[in-house]
Amino acid sequence: MNFKIHNYNDFCEELMSSGFSMGGGNTEGIYGIIPFSWDNTPDGTDIKWHTGDKETDPWEWRIRVLDERNDIAYSKLFFNKSGYITKDWYAYFLAVRRNGQTFEQAYMDGTMSNFAKRIYELICDNEVLPLHAIKQLGGFSKEDKSKFDRALTDLQMKMFVTMCGRQQKLSKKGEEYGWSSTVFCTTEHFFDKDVFNHADSLSALEASEKITAQIYTLNPNADNKKIKKFIGG
Repeated sequence: MNFKIHNYNDFCEELMSSGFSMGGGNTEGIYGIIPFSWDNTPDGTDIKWHTGDKETDPWEWRIRVLDERNDIAYSKLFFNKSGYITKDWYAYFLAVRRNGQTFEQAYMDGTMSNFAKRIYELICDNEVLPLHAIKQLGGFSKEDKSKFDRALTDLQMKMFVTMCGRQQKLSKKGEEYGWSSTVFCTTEHFFDKDVFNHADSLSALEASEKITAQIYTLNPNADNKKIKKFIGG
C-alpha cells in the first residue's frame, strides 16, 4: 500500500512523477498510486472514499484534475476501467492505441462499431457533451444500453474521446436537478496539437517500449502479459 498519498496535492505530485496510474485502489498488478479501494480503507488514514471532501476523497480527485488542470487525462483507459495519464505520457499511449489511424480509418477497418460512430460524431459536432445529452440526441434507448456502454468504453480505450468534467441536467426552467453526468469530448479537444504531433512521430513499437520501461521502474514485478494489455488496451 502507498502511504505517501495523504491528500489531493500528494496524489497530483505522485501522478506527475509516475506518468500514469489505475484509477482506483486496484492496481491490476501493474501500478496504482491511490492507496486504497473504496471498500477497503483502513483506520488511521486520511484517505476516505465517497465523503465529498475534495482534499481526501479520491472519488473527487478524478473531477478535480479535469476541472483544475490541463495536464492530466482521466477516463476508461486500462482494462476497460478508469485510469490517469499525464500529458507527458499521453502521446506514447496514443501511438500504440491508434497506431496513426483516424476514427474514420478505424471504423472502416471494423475496429469501431456503428454505435461508436454515432456517439463519436455527436461529440465532434457539439465539442463537449454530457452523457445524458449523448443518449438523448442520439436517440439511444434502454434496449441499447449494453451496446452503447461498450461503444463508449471502446472510444475511451482507443483514445478517441475522453472525460472532461461533469454536468447536471437542466429543467425547462434552466434549473439544475438530479445526479451529475460525466461530460465527454474528443481527445483532440482535450489536449493541444503538440501531443498528437508527438504521437505521430512515434512508432507503436518504440512507444510501447518506452511505457514498458516506465512500468518496470514503477513495478519491477509487473507481469509481462498484463503489461501488454495495459499498454495496448
